[in-house]
Amino acid sequence: QVQVVESGGGLVQAGGSLRLSCAASGRTFSRYATGWFRQAPGKEREFVAAISWSGGSTYYADSVKGRFTISRDNAKNTVYLQMNSLKPEDTAVYYCAAPDGPSRSMEVVHGTYDGDWGRGTQVTVSS
Repeated sequence: QVQVVESGGGLVQAGGSLRLSCAASGRTFSRYATGWFRQAPGKEREFVAAISWSGGSTYYADSVKGRFTISRDNAKNTVYLQMNSLKPEDTAVYYCAAPDGPSRSMEVVHGTYDGDWGRGTQVTVSS
């Protein structure tokens, strides 16, 4: 079973930047694609970005393309989300997916992941 802990959230002004980290335990984390989702107040959780196990392929929601960059360091079992040019509509709790197998991993890439999550990290962007 993979467990993840997200960090790096905070309060930032519009136009600012934050870097989120997702540290994972478990030997299998580096074998599978994973990614980030977010949930704003009163809204459903939505896909933000995903990355293949090797880091060679990345996928983004249209709303964050060109502003967010996902990356990973498998030696550290960590996935990152660099967020630039932040907007108030980016305000949400950001969650890292913790897929424990290939099926769950593909759900992350397709944006339909419904497996285990971390506790999330709050990102608040003020206007």
